[in-house]
Amino acid sequence: MNTVGSNTEGCAACPSHHEGNLTRLGLNMSNWDYVVALAGNPNTGKSTVFNALTGLRQHTGNWPGKTVVRAEGGFAYQGSRYKLIDLPGTYSLLSTSMDEEVARDFILFGRPDVTVIVVDATRLERNLNLVLQVLEITDRVVVGLNLIDEAARHGFTLDERRLAKDLGVPVVKTAARQGEGIPDLLQALGEVATGKVVCKPHRIKSEPPALKRAIGGLVEKLSVSFPNLPNARWVALRLLEGDQRIAEAVRSGELGELNKGEEMMEQSLGKTPE
Repeated sequence: MNTVGSNTEGCAACPSHHEGNLTRLGLNMSNWDYVVALAGNPNTGKSTVFNALTGLRQHTGNWPGKTVVRAEGGFAYQGSRYKLIDLPGTYSLLSTSMDEEVARDFILFGRPDVTVIVVDATRLERNLNLVLQVLEITDRVVVGLNLIDEAARHGFTLDERRLAKDLGVPVVKTAARQGEGIPDLLQALGEVATGKVVCKPHRIKSEPPALKRAIGGLVEKLSVSFPNLPNARWVALRLLEGDQRIAEAVRSGELGELNKGEEMMEQSLGKTPE
């Protein structure tokens, strides 16, 4: 999908351009300006959104060291080139399955310029669980309120402006099968990627004093052991909640490997666009 225009300012300064991290996750950033992660529960129409954005400019393969399939593609918008990564469909990021682990690691350590979360407008309450978890990890989010046509047939009325205000991130109504709302979704993700729109996501901040102290102590230790960790607070929360996968990554030092920078560049397994 190509549109006319030019807007390449700010690419180099974008906080998610840590090519080493993306390379560690199997992506080649050559010739791409921005990385977009596409997340969502299963059966929300996420693959339809992916196809609508990328058309035939896509391919599939496995994540490095995993049997989980990765689909990726590209598109141009207002003079910039975007790489779109279709993450495994998942209900949460709590790492109880390989799919959840892959999605979580990419959003946390890959630090995409934008994470687009596709939600089912007919099952919004259930889908918001994943949205709130992603908002704990990254500020750079756009919510695609998909299947809005199905919601209308069921008599649901959804106020995307109120939802955007409550979540603190852009919310766009779409009916991807009919192509409705895709131009608006493109505009929203482009504005977040370029920094034109700065998100202020909703996050739970009313921890009891004891929990707040525990989080602060863990964050301090994590920051010493793993400098430049993108979201030490989120990792601390996962440790306190007993996430065995995160605990193992801390004990083994893998957390640092996942967050490594430029020295990982030559290990790219990605595909440069034609």
